[in-house]
Amino acid sequence: MNTGRTKRGAVKRSTVGRGLRFAIVVSRFHEGITKKLRQGAERCLGHHGVRREDVQVFSCPGAFELPQVANRLCEAGSYDAIICLGAVVRGETPHFEFVSSEAAGGIQHVALHHTLPVTFGVLTTDNLEQAHDRADGKQGNKGRDAARAALEMAILFRNLKRTSDRMPKH
Repeated sequence: MNTGRTKRGAVKRSTVGRGLRFAIVVSRFHEGITKKLRQGAERCLGHHGVRREDVQVFSCPGAFELPQVANRLCEAGSYDAIICLGAVVRGETPHFEFVSSEAAGGIQHVALHHTLPVTFGVLTTDNLEQAHDRADGKQGNKGRDAARAALEMAILFRNLKRTSDRMPKH
C-alpha cells in the first residue's frame, strides 16, 4: 500500500480503506500500553481513508478474552476485519506462556472459523520496557502494524470475493 509522497515530501493520505468497517478489541490489562496500541491502530486506519464512524472500539479485561470478543463480533457480520490488541508481560504473570498461547491460538481459530481477517496485535514481552518500546517507542507501534495487516487483508478478501463472484460456477 504505497501511498506516495507530495512534491514537498509529505506522505499523502490514502483512500484504500474508504467504505471498510473495522472493530478494534483492546485488552484493559496494561492499559497504558494498550491505549498506545489502540491509538496507533486508529491513526493508521484514518490515514488510509477509513472514517471514524467505520471503526468501533471494544474493550475486554485481558488478552485471554480477546478471542471471545472477536468471535462475537464476527458473528455480528458487521465488520470487514477485526483488530485484537493486548499486552502479556512475562514478569507480571506466572501464566505467561498459557495466556499468550491461548490468545494467539484463539484469535487464529476465530479468523479461520469465520473466514474473516482477525489480526494479532498482542505484545508478548519479557518486561514492561519491551512492551513500551513496541507500543510507541524504539520498535514502532504494533497496533499500527496490526491495523495495517487488517486493512490489507480486508482489501484482499474483498478482491477475492469479487474474483470468485465473476468465476463460472461448476
